[in-house]
Amino acid sequence: MTYRAFSSRWVQTASEGLRIRAGKYHAEPLRRVATAAAATAAVKIIPESANPVEAPAVQLSRRELLKDAKPFSDFLTDTFHRQHDYLRISLTERCNLRCVYCMPEEGVPLSPPRELLTTPEIVMLSSLFVSQGVNKIRLTGGEPTVRKDILPLMEQIGALRSHGLRELCLTTNGIALHRKLEGMVEAGLTGVNLSLDTLDPWQFQIMTRRKGFDAVMKSIERVFELNKHGAGIKLKINAVIMRGINDREIIPFVEMTREKDIEVRFIEYMPFDGNKWNEGKMFSYNEMLDRIREKHPGLERIRGHKNDTSKTYRIPGFVGKIGFITSMTHNFCGTCNRLRITSDGNLKVCLFGNAEVSLRDILRGCNNGDPIDEETYKAMRRIAADRQLEISDEPAPLNLAPNERKLLEVIGMAVKRKKAKHAGIGELEHMKNRPMILIGSPQYIPTNYARVSSWDAIEYPPVVPLSPKRPAPWLLPTFPTGFVYGQLRCFSVGRPRLNKKHDTARLTHVSESGSAHMVSISDKTPSKRVAKAVCSVHFTNKLACELIKENQIKKGDVLGVARVAGIMAAKRTPDLIPLCHPIAITKVTVDLAVVESENENDKASRVDIEATVACEGKTGVEMEALTAASTAALTVYDMCKAVDKGMSIQGLRVILKEGGKSGRWVDGAQDDSSELN
Repeated sequence: MTYRAFSSRWVQTASEGLRIRAGKYHAEPLRRVATAAAATAAVKIIPESANPVEAPAVQLSRRELLKDAKPFSDFLTDTFHRQHDYLRISLTERCNLRCVYCMPEEGVPLSPPRELLTTPEIVMLSSLFVSQGVNKIRLTGGEPTVRKDILPLMEQIGALRSHGLRELCLTTNGIALHRKLEGMVEAGLTGVNLSLDTLDPWQFQIMTRRKGFDAVMKSIERVFELNKHGAGIKLKINAVIMRGINDREIIPFVEMTREKDIEVRFIEYMPFDGNKWNEGKMFSYNEMLDRIREKHPGLERIRGHKNDTSKTYRIPGFVGKIGFITSMTHNFCGTCNRLRITSDGNLKVCLFGNAEVSLRDILRGCNNGDPIDEETYKAMRRIAADRQLEISDEPAPLNLAPNERKLLEVIGMAVKRKKAKHAGIGELEHMKNRPMILIGSPQYIPTNYARVSSWDAIEYPPVVPLSPKRPAPWLLPTFPTGFVYGQLRCFSVGRPRLNKKHDTARLTHVSESGSAHMVSISDKTPSKRVAKAVCSVHFTNKLACELIKENQIKKGDVLGVARVAGIMAAKRTPDLIPLCHPIAITKVTVDLAVVESENENDKASRVDIEATVACEGKTGVEMEALTAASTAALTVYDMCKAVDKGMSIQGLRVILKEGGKSGRWVDGAQDDSSELN
């Protein structure tokens, strides 16, 4: 006999032996219940307070049962009739990469371990949501694979398949996935979304600020290998496309789908705290389509599921598919079925919303406010099993929290407050929200809370800005259990103040709101532009220069390799400097000269480097010249470091600029030029 808790009265079908509780607090969609009930001739209605075995039988027609049974949990249905059957759970705020669009360059403050959800707490919340009809759970981070106990955690969540969970998925950067993938498949893994924004190993290191491209590709191949043996993992590659950074790689990503059963999804660049978002850097869905259709005019749309976040396409003859996640230009809020739990236990009903409610504190209310560890969890389950034996000889269906009703009430009210759609581009750019990496850690803290005696009437004040004088959230103490947190606050972002004497000298790459952005060049007239930059590599002795001149350095021709490196670097400047416009360079020259001191007592010597870059365009090439010179110098340094560990690079500067409205500028003769790229 199996059963599930649904409300305040028991319903038992005579022929199937199926006992459920039907009504408001139902545990799963009742479509299966109605199907089972349709085959029964008699149904018993048993009061909750009575012994189920001794209750008298009452005839209940199929129509009456279906009328009483709700098709989906009321707690997970919002006021726009969206049914939330997809839950994303952040397992950690830690990550082994530092992607430029995800994490602020300076990093993020990590939360004390006590603030984060324990494994039993994650399992209990997963069970609660599955009991309400959630059939898909995705584990995210940070980077979920860095969590030490991810495999046993996935095994416990995977065990919920017998209670209605159909999909257990993972979002990962793939660095460590290949080492743990087989165990994850055994635990019930059904899908992997792998974040990969470039197919260029060098660009990968620039965008992630870490090495690891080879490990990611190894993880992808491991997925294909296991799928050949029947693993059935749905693999999707997620690439965030940014103008001037990796938009040139759209076609190479599309080529991945030619012979492999894979879906590559292009994501519009989205604003989160610390990722230096600006609209000019966003490469839109329509632009991506145009780029692909230039190469593959037969690109065609595939009809997807109503809850899909991705607009899916295919190219005739290709094995895989292409998707577009268009959060910024074509939102999919109307069919959103997703909820998120952050690693500190906050419920977010919208990725772009800054209102959150703590489930962790309510859950820990049954443990005097302390984290629920494995030992406590086992004790709680033993108590629940003993209580269950008092009313039935069947085991409890799920590992639900003792105070599940309180949790459901708070979840239900949070879902009911979900808006029809998130803010638009103009609002999102300036709205305070967690950094993407911190969708899994404390960023907002309640500052106005009230003790609630009745969980049936909880009201939440509106969200208002928090004063910047308030201490950082991770420095505030944990609030006592028994409180419901309502007035969620956030820091406001204001325009940077300038001293009066600097009002006329503004940074060109800073917007009115204080965020970084690309300077618009749409109104400029194309013209011939030239820039020249210089620097020097200074040695502490003459040996290095002598070996360079004689071409005796073990790594090879120093001057030749450095010259090529400088030319290549000039072409890649927009990939290295985020706010530089990609431009069509017409000429790059890099000259290197060995200079030895004429004074016999002076052992020092140097290599002088001069880089000249020209273009026909709307913006200057100073940054390209500086990049060429500095990269050539770094190449000399790398090839000679075994000979002279004390050498230094000095004097990097622009000495010539021509073109643009400021005219000719020569090494300090016109230091008020505003045409820097």
